[in-house]
Amino acid sequence: MSQQLATAKRIVIKVGSALLVDNDTGTIQQAWFNSLIADVVKCWQEGKEVILVSSGAVALGRKFLKNTNPQLQLEQKQAAAAIGQIQLAHAYQEALAKNQIIVAQVLLTLDDSENRRRYLNAKNTLESLLTSRIIPVINENDTVATAEIRYGDNDRLAARVSQMVSADVLILLSDIDGLYTADPRQNPQAKFIPEVKELTSEILAMAGNSGSIYGSGGMITKLAAAKIALASGCKMVIALGKPQNPIMQIDKVGRNTWFIPKTTPISARKNWIAQHLKPLGALSIDDGAEAALRQGKSLLAAGMVSLTGEFQKGDCVCILNSGQQEIGRGLVNYPAREVRKLIGHKSSEFADILGYPGCEAVVHRDDLVLHEKLN
Repeated sequence: MSQQLATAKRIVIKVGSALLVDNDTGTIQQAWFNSLIADVVKCWQEGKEVILVSSGAVALGRKFLKNTNPQLQLEQKQAAAAIGQIQLAHAYQEALAKNQIIVAQVLLTLDDSENRRRYLNAKNTLESLLTSRIIPVINENDTVATAEIRYGDNDRLAARVSQMVSADVLILLSDIDGLYTADPRQNPQAKFIPEVKELTSEILAMAGNSGSIYGSGGMITKLAAAKIALASGCKMVIALGKPQNPIMQIDKVGRNTWFIPKTTPISARKNWIAQHLKPLGALSIDDGAEAALRQGKSLLAAGMVSLTGEFQKGDCVCILNSGQQEIGRGLVNYPAREVRKLIGHKSSEFADILGYPGCEAVVHRDDLVLHEKLN
C-alpha cells in the first residue's frame, strides 16, 4: 500500500464506468470487481473509513433498452440509470456482505453538495454511516439529474464528497495512469507529471477529453476535482485502475500522479469558515463555555446566554464572550428559533424541548474557529 494511503484515516475511492463495466457485454467485469472489493475490505479491516463513489448505473442499464447508440438522449440515460442503479447497489452489497461489511446507497447530485442545507444533511448522513463502520456507495442521482447528466461526472462529485467529509485522500481510478503534458494516446512525446502541488494555468491546459464511450469524465474533470480537493486539504491521486487490486497497487506498479495540498482538511475547513462565510447571527456564551472552547471542546447550549439574528441550520454565526467580544465563528446545528429554546439546557433535555433528540453540540468543534486570545 502507498505510504500516502497507509497514513490516511478517511479515503474516498472513485470508480469509473469504463473500469467497472465490460464494453461488449454491458455487465460488471467480475474478476476486476472482486479484486477491488478485496482492496476495500483490506482498508476497512485496517480501521480506515472508506467511501465508494461508483459510476456504472447507466452503463449497466443501457443494454436493457436495446439501444446501441453511444449518445443516449437525456430521458434514455435516466431510464438506463433507473435500471442499472439497483444492479450496481446489489453488486456492492452482495460482495461486501461476504466480509460482514454493511453497505449504504447514497444518491446525490452536485447541487446536493452546493446547496447549504442539503449539503449539511448529506454530510451528517455520511458521518453517521462512517461512525457506524458502514461503507457508503455513492453515485450521481442520474434518474432525476438534468444538466448534470449531460456534462456531469463523478470525478467532481467524488471531490465534493471528499470536501464534505474532510477526507484525507481521494483516489480516482482511471483508464490512464496520471497527468501528462498532452494526451499520450495522441501524442507519444507527452511527458508524465508525477506530482502537482499547485494547479497553474499550464497544468490546467494539459487536460484532454474522455476517450471512453461509457465514461463521462476526462482529464478536464479530473483537474476540476483536483482543484476542489486541494482547496479542501485533501490529497488526490490519479491512478491506473485496470490492474487487479488497483488500490494496493498504487505507488507499487507503474506510476500515478499525486496532487498534494498545502494544508490539512480540518485547517482548510476552518479557514473557509473564518474567511469566506458571512455571519448571520451571534451566540453569547458564559465564561465557563469560553474556557471549554479554548480547550478544544464543542459549544453546548448549557453554556449559552443569548442570541441575536435569524439564522438557519448550517449558517455561520459569531461567538461572543461575556464581554460581548467576538472570540470565534462557527456553523450552527440548529435554526435560531430552536436555539432560543435550548439556551441554558442540557442535551439530555433536547428531545423534550424540540420533540426530537438532535445534535448534542450547538456548534461542533470541527465547525468552530476561535480567534487568538488577547491578554
